[in-house]
Amino acid sequence: MKITTMIGLALGLALGATTVHAQEITLRSADIHPDGYPTVDAVKYMGELVSQRTNGRIKIQVMNNSVLGQEKDTIEQTRFGVIDMNRVNAAPFNNLVPETAVLGLPFLFRSPDHMHKVVDGPIGDEVLKAFEPHGLIGLAYYDSGARSFYTTKKPVEKLADLKGMKIRVQQSDMWIAMMQAFGANPTPMPMGEVYSSLETGVVDGAENNWPSYESARHYEVAKNYSLTQHSMTPEILVMSKISWDKLTPDDQKIVREAAKESVGKMRELWAAREKSSEEKVRAGGVNVVTVNKDEFAAAMKPVYDRFVTDAKLKDLLKRIQDVQ
Repeated sequence: MKITTMIGLALGLALGATTVHAQEITLRSADIHPDGYPTVDAVKYMGELVSQRTNGRIKIQVMNNSVLGQEKDTIEQTRFGVIDMNRVNAAPFNNLVPETAVLGLPFLFRSPDHMHKVVDGPIGDEVLKAFEPHGLIGLAYYDSGARSFYTTKKPVEKLADLKGMKIRVQQSDMWIAMMQAFGANPTPMPMGEVYSSLETGVVDGAENNWPSYESARHYEVAKNYSLTQHSMTPEILVMSKISWDKLTPDDQKIVREAAKESVGKMRELWAAREKSSEEKVRAGGVNVVTVNKDEFAAAMKPVYDRFVTDAKLKDLLKRIQDVQ
């Protein structure tokens, strides 16, 4: 082969590589929450960081308000690369990634600070790595606040009040078991169906944090909010491994670092939103009930016994509980 031909071929390959590397990429990210919700704005902030650091070559398009489907559906789409990124509560991942069930155990975290120390450290990284064999890359944890019960008719003032109540739960075996241990009748359904189900009496109540209770307008139809604070399950931001593998190692690093940096932004937004949501709900005439949380926590032993069975999960639970 002539030298000039070899040089031309090398230049062509170099230009080809440059073209591939410089290709513009738009990553679609799913979320069920409306505009202005802290998780939505945090991923948008992450997108700004990624765009800045790639000179606009990689963008993140946040498809929120359930336009790509409810959480259980979007998880499968993300695994198959139809959706690139997804922000989902840990609960719908429980059957897929057993380690996430431990993070969702009732009354596990003593405070938001305890939860942050767990997910920001090696335990959090370990759980995120457990997503990879299932076609997902765990990127970061977001806050989900403390979840409490809200009901349409009678308020929940003590554990016995839940007996026989039809309570909407997330689509997770552990959450079904949790409601059964509380004495309630669990009714799994997507978030998008909850308002009408409360309004028409399909369910007697549901449970969630202040911002979701407010932003989904559930406080309009369920006027009793009981501060059980039974769960501080974190949200998890994941990426399709199919989409991830299409990125260069340098771009993967940029995406991962931007995701981690968005956590601080999300917590700042969450603290402000939690406060404003509570104020709006109270101003809306909701009956806010204080309960004896110890009574509710004592009923949860069957849930721990059923879902923390093997040695690996028992060790994970103990290490979480030991974090100071």
